[in-house]
Amino acid sequence: MPPVYRALRALTGALVRLFFREVAVEGLRHVPGARGGLLVAWHPNGIVDPALILARFPRRIVFGARDGLLRWPVVGPIMRALGTVPIYRPQDAADDGPNGEAARRAANARSLDALAAEVAGGSFAALFPEGVSHDLPHVAEVRSGAARLWGRASAMAREAGGPPPALIPVGLHYEDKDRFRSRVLVVFHPSLEVPDAAAVEAGDAAAVDALTARIERALVSTAHATDDWDLHHTMHRAASLVRAEAARRAGVPVGEMTPGERVLGMAQMWTGYQSRRATHAPELAALREAVDAYERRLESLGLDDADLDRPPRIVRDPLLWALLVLQAVGVFLVLPLAVAVGYVVSGPPHLLLKALARRYARAEKDAATVKLLGGVVLYPLAWVVAAVFAYVATDRAQAVVPWLPDAPGLAALAAFALSAAGAVAALRYTEIARATLRALTVRLTRARRRAAVEQLRERRAVLHDRLVAMADGLVLPASLADRVG
Repeated sequence: MPPVYRALRALTGALVRLFFREVAVEGLRHVPGARGGLLVAWHPNGIVDPALILARFPRRIVFGARDGLLRWPVVGPIMRALGTVPIYRPQDAADDGPNGEAARRAANARSLDALAAEVAGGSFAALFPEGVSHDLPHVAEVRSGAARLWGRASAMAREAGGPPPALIPVGLHYEDKDRFRSRVLVVFHPSLEVPDAAAVEAGDAAAVDALTARIERALVSTAHATDDWDLHHTMHRAASLVRAEAARRAGVPVGEMTPGERVLGMAQMWTGYQSRRATHAPELAALREAVDAYERRLESLGLDDADLDRPPRIVRDPLLWALLVLQAVGVFLVLPLAVAVGYVVSGPPHLLLKALARRYARAEKDAATVKLLGGVVLYPLAWVVAAVFAYVATDRAQAVVPWLPDAPGLAALAAFALSAAGAVAALRYTEIARATLRALTVRLTRARRRAAVEQLRERRAVLHDRLVAMADGLVLPASLADRVG
């Protein structure tokens, strides 16, 4: 990896880790070490999708992106520095004159050749074959560019005496894609087989279409695509209740669901649903209605599946617990300095980013992009303003209090460092406070609504047995990367 690439990859990784509370990765064993390849993924979250792949993929990636993105401020220079190849889509040629579409098709062919040469030479390219990011619960129409790129790269590799490139579907699974400090899982699946590789390499239209259809089926499988978001949420709820009930029967603590467990549970529900939807439609409809009713009752009490068996542990952090207790009884009126500075300096940028996301994010898929890119600018800017204020204030204070040290520069540096550290401290403090408040709320609910909690336990047990019975005889995924359909 060139130094510029390594630096930008490290910066992207740092930003991703700041935005998400946890970024989990599965399937790195499927990444070949001795040949190049093509990564294909669905596109539910704007610029955040390629950022996650860049930050977590162990090999060098050359991205292909719509040419207009390379003209964006901030994003464009970064993408060019990463070696991103512009893709000139014919549908974007409306304002390019009578020959615009033909010119773009020619430019796009040159772009694909450049990407193919990189892949044939041992690099990886990452494409989003849908062409656009979206908020759909399913995969949008997949275009043929990825199949054509694989065919061209494979032909180049064959001419050079090398192996054909890998074709790896990537699953991007967001817990809540536009929410700050949520969790995400990136899954690298096994490479797809290309049965009629020679025809794809030759550019045969039927073979390219067949490979495009295969890529689309793989993305549908990796994304666990559903017809609507209600069905998507019902599947997640069903997986959660099965996990909680199974843990209760085994006598083990259920704990917080990890991103891997969450996606594996969804994969099992999705596979079972696809297998039964044609033969057991009435039973599935009734089961879906029962799970939705259970969820509504659970949410009305402010509980999760695991809360039915035991309340959450109170967060064990003595210092933060002491602060919470002292504040609660009104003894401690001022937060520690770092946390206070974090709220005062970084609070306004945080509120401004939320307002900007509401104003300029035309869809949910754009909200995380606005917050991530805006935060890169606004938070450091706020810390610089705090440093300038400290410099000026120290300089002026010396005129009133001559015995103060003559070190406005040191004061500015300390203010900048304290603002940055305070932002992290305030973030951690807020997360602990919310977790503790929820733990207390659940404990009170369980104490006051014992009958309702017991009723929900019984309903969960019945639903668990119905779901397990429905899955009887099916082969469900036992790991996140078992099969790609």
